[in-house]
Amino acid sequence: MYARDIAGQEFTFGVSGKLIRNVLVMYDRETNSLWSQLLGEAVQGEMVGAKLAFLPAWMTTWSEWKGLHPDTLALDKEGRRGSRDAYDFYYASAEAGVIGETVQDERLPTKQFVIGVEYPQTAVAYPFSILNDEPLINDMHDGLPTLIVFDAASAAGVAYNRQVNGQTLTFTATDIPRQLSDVETGSIWDSFSGVALTGPRAGQSLERVKSTVVFWFGWKDFHPHTLIYGLDS
Repeated sequence: MYARDIAGQEFTFGVSGKLIRNVLVMYDRETNSLWSQLLGEAVQGEMVGAKLAFLPAWMTTWSEWKGLHPDTLALDKEGRRGSRDAYDFYYASAEAGVIGETVQDERLPTKQFVIGVEYPQTAVAYPFSILNDEPLINDMHDGLPTLIVFDAASAAGVAYNRQVNGQTLTFTATDIPRQLSDVETGSIWDSFSGVALTGPRAGQSLERVKSTVVFWFGWKDFHPHTLIYGLDS
């Protein structure tokens, strides 16, 4: 998710119908520049090089979200109903998107889902296959201490900066679902809001780090030198 405000001007976006390395390309209606969805950056046109500001969001199931936010509003542009996923055929296929792979890398299955994180100089993929067994990861690359949190039931995953007010925290799971504890202060944190619920850090929040849930083939095509957690680190 990105903010639409760029240098004080509000932009509106549409789907261009184009793909770059199998990833959706947007266009803005103000300049007709083309933007990469994955990069959040203009890649062609008057705005080339401009970047959209990342907004924290997470992918989860509708039932999970509704349970947490019962008064939420939902955008339904098409009025589509039914439980069948129109992309079932796509998920079942082993093919790498519409136009095939740009980079050959068989360290993971083509359509393995990963949480991709862009560190200052390093890209790291956290595979769902590993997160299923290790849903809480304290990691660090390029001097940025991160916390990766994953919920297998809803396939929701987020990344946080583990440093709060200059102190790097180390997190462990608790006996209560979706609550974490930091070793340094013993504070209890909500895993998907990043807010400390009790303890010395109560009321403080972890800062979200930009991350995306994406197929392996899409991530490594944009980040050919990516590391894979559990394999390379």
